[in-house]
Amino acid sequence: MKTKNVADEVLRAALGLFAEQGYANTSVQQIVEAAGVTKGAMYHYFTSKDDLLFAIYERMLSLQKRRLDEITAAGGATEDVLRAVCEDVVLTSIDFLPEGTIFFRSQHMLTPERQQEVKRRRREYHDKFAELIDRGKAEGRFRTDVSTSVLIAHFFSDVHYLPNWFSADGPEDGGEVAAQLTELFLRGIRSGDA
Repeated sequence: MKTKNVADEVLRAALGLFAEQGYANTSVQQIVEAAGVTKGAMYHYFTSKDDLLFAIYERMLSLQKRRLDEITAAGGATEDVLRAVCEDVVLTSIDFLPEGTIFFRSQHMLTPERQQEVKRRRREYHDKFAELIDRGKAEGRFRTDVSTSVLIAHFFSDVHYLPNWFSADGPEDGGEVAAQLTELFLRGIRSGDA
């Protein structure tokens, strides 16, 4: 008989309930009942509902940062590396669409300490993303008339808008969407000489 992973069961139950009725309207009791565990078992892995919300998003953050590090470590032409990074962040955001949607709707309810931790982790990712754009600018590949922060905001606004329109049942699959959004972004940031 397969052993139940309590942490995964609790996260799955929390994700479903947060999606269905919202973070604020979900109680710890509802989560443990849906997961089929005791409160003590849940509290062994998560100290609070706040901890659960952070853990839901943290899985996506950790995966995206690990993939970013792997892609950049592999090296290559700057635009090729940036293309791979952009496609990856779109694909992983699609793969974790319910988690991202719930988090962005509820992140303001995290404790100030957790909000700071999220900002710090996202800043790490954005700083490495900015390094790629700045390298492309220095090589004359990317336009210099728009600040790097605006270029990053432009790309990530598309990523953060995915929950509003993307559907697995839609005409494009995740790979097509990732390739198309990335190509639109890269065309927009290439310098006239590149």
